[in-house]
Amino acid sequence: MSNPSVSVVVIAYNDAGLVGEAVASALAQGPAVSEVIAVDDKSADGTAAVLDELAAAHPRLKVVHRTENSGGCGTPRNDGIAAATAPYVMFLDSDDVLPPGAAEALLRAATTHEAQVTVGACVRRELPEGHDVPWVPGLYTPGDVVERPADRPELVRDTLCVNKLYERSFLDKHAIRFPDGRFVYEDFLFTARVLAAAPRMAVIDDLVYVWHVRRSAARKSISLDRKDVGNWRARIAAHRAAAETLAAASPQLGHACQVKFLEYDLRMYLRELGQDPDYQAAWWTLTRDYVAGFAESAVEAAAAPARWTVRVLRATATPPPDVQRLTRFAAEPPRLLPPYATVDGEPVWSQDVPAVLDGLADLPVAELPVTVDAEPAGAQLRVRVHDLYGRLAEAGPRTASLRFLPRTGGEPYAGEPAELRPAGEGVWTAELPFRLGVLAAEGRRAGRRGMQAWDVRVGVECADGSSLLTSLRPQGSLLRRRALPSSRYGVLLAQPYRTAAGSLALRLAPGAEGALNLVRNRLGRARMGRRSR
Repeated sequence: MSNPSVSVVVIAYNDAGLVGEAVASALAQGPAVSEVIAVDDKSADGTAAVLDELAAAHPRLKVVHRTENSGGCGTPRNDGIAAATAPYVMFLDSDDVLPPGAAEALLRAATTHEAQVTVGACVRRELPEGHDVPWVPGLYTPGDVVERPADRPELVRDTLCVNKLYERSFLDKHAIRFPDGRFVYEDFLFTARVLAAAPRMAVIDDLVYVWHVRRSAARKSISLDRKDVGNWRARIAAHRAAAETLAAASPQLGHACQVKFLEYDLRMYLRELGQDPDYQAAWWTLTRDYVAGFAESAVEAAAAPARWTVRVLRATATPPPDVQRLTRFAAEPPRLLPPYATVDGEPVWSQDVPAVLDGLADLPVAELPVTVDAEPAGAQLRVRVHDLYGRLAEAGPRTASLRFLPRTGGEPYAGEPAELRPAGEGVWTAELPFRLGVLAAEGRRAGRRGMQAWDVRVGVECADGSSLLTSLRPQGSLLRRRALPSSRYGVLLAQPYRTAAGSLALRLAPGAEGALNLVRNRLGRARMGRRSR
């Protein structure tokens, strides 16, 4: 191609306040982007006027006004593809942005490697904190050229369409488009259609997409809007369509798609199952019916937490009495809470649901879903480490130490180890230093000003050389807020709290600045809670 360039398709619906930033990020890509096509899906706010005003000032911006709302994201993206004139196309949502140089980096790799699809790095940016979480870390190797997706079936785990550049002639040749109308999770099926067409794929390590996550937004994104079982039903429908498309093109891709559902989608929604018995019952029936059709080879290939969850689903037609125990087991890292039952010497989920926990004997210690409780003991934390069907006892637990992981990213901080002592059958205890002033100073040295947020983990070292790292389950009065005198900060506010997954986390507010940030944070969450009610 002479002078290859990119058409960036931006879709928008009722997003007048944010669409300008998205369009500006696409226009700022420079000469690599020959046109930006903004498709307004019949917005009811001022989105159309914002786009028209921008188009008047920027000749590279073309606006497509739909006369009817499509009900989804697929149709406006298809409209954008139809209007595109550049050899390559990429997609951008109205509340996200393209980082500088994204289009140029993708275009350079696409032309160098003659790739029909080029993929780069994406981050989920939590707003307003600005915490970046990499999307599918470790899935791609920068510099790779994948000749056939069937040779790398794990690529089905990347269901996004926005972190990629597509050769438009490739999409046209294979009639690849998004599903039209009210089809939720349209990315799933579009990506499946792309992979099924066996494109040559190039991989770069440049950041090419910033996915904004606004959990306090009045109108949540589809992936965060899980107020009823309809969202899960839509996700299952999209996954079923994607899995069928992939399996028809490649048994390996179809198999990998089912494994991905068990290890990722199923466990993500399970840990947010909530307390509503009607929702639980509807979710359970829907999920059980779907996984009943999965190939046994896919279940066997799934990691133990996902595999055992399927065993429980298949063993009972209704949510078990300990369904909340199952939601904790779906957390990351997974924790299987006691009690631990056996039938004929085999480890099972419970006496009520005797689903066999197959493969437990072969799991490495680092992958055991061990439960560790934590409660205050003066200036220390007392931890109780529970055995798991004798597997931990075999390894010989010797010491435990606290690990603090900054929730905004960065290097963890490790506390001092302490000896684990037997405290009855299948339990070991230790008192671990909980020096919050030292932890706050570590956070300051790492550049975290104001309020600090940490995930609290515990590491267990064993006599056989193995080890594990897992979360803590807070007990007793551990979650009480404390104001501690500090020679360094004057006052240090500490707020231990339980995460959505039931694990221990900690907010620290050193000094007046940190205390003010903590108060603002609490007020913001309170306002968000009132809005949600």
